[in-house]
Amino acid sequence: MKITLNIWRQTDASDKGGMHTYQLDDVSPDMSFLEMLDVLNEDLNAKDEEPIAFDSDCREGICGMCSLMINGEPHGPEVTTTCQLHMRSFKDGDTITIEPWRADAFPVLKDLCVDRSAFDRIIQAGGYISVNTGSAPEAHSVPVPRDDAMRAFNVATCIGCGACVAACPNGSASLFMGAKITHLGELPQGQPERDSRVVNMVAQHDHEGFGGCTNIGECTAACPKEIPLDVISQLNRDLRTAMKHGH
Repeated sequence: MKITLNIWRQTDASDKGGMHTYQLDDVSPDMSFLEMLDVLNEDLNAKDEEPIAFDSDCREGICGMCSLMINGEPHGPEVTTTCQLHMRSFKDGDTITIEPWRADAFPVLKDLCVDRSAFDRIIQAGGYISVNTGSAPEAHSVPVPRDDAMRAFNVATCIGCGACVAACPNGSASLFMGAKITHLGELPQGQPERDSRVVNMVAQHDHEGFGGCTNIGECTAACPKEIPLDVISQLNRDLRTAMKHGH
């Protein structure tokens, strides 16, 4: 396959940046998208040119590091992570535009790499569960209804990649935050700090510069783990309850 790549290049956050065009003439359909970028960087290194900076770690769809806008879609045309996207999703002769996440709260570090530490600070603002368990408790010592346990498990699959923010016209992180709130809110262990957790996390979210949610739904459509939109409703209900309790 012959592929033309329009890639955003930017030396650091202060640089204006711009699009650069590259050509690859022997791309295998079985390559992952990141393997294709590896091949491009090998070519650039051979020419003594600066390789393209992009994030990756596990390359198994687990860590969420591979955050790229591909032809205007977070992670590309398939509902998966960029590392699990393969070049067979494109055609010979295609032109592919690759950009970093676009959000004020995710400043560009270099080329396709952005700083997503705002997510870490939102989680940190939620605090921890202050349950004195002593030694490790027996697994069945705290009964949890099956439906609650399954819902907590399903929303805990959020990998914090930031695709929801990149897809949202408002740059909101409500889907990410709702997943974290719902995960702990469904479990008995998460109840002692339930009110303070949601208030502090929402305050941190707004402080970081994320936008407000207007329930457009682009976030869940772009989520590689298919986190449902109703976690945002759970977030809003928990926040209203906490405010009624004086938090």
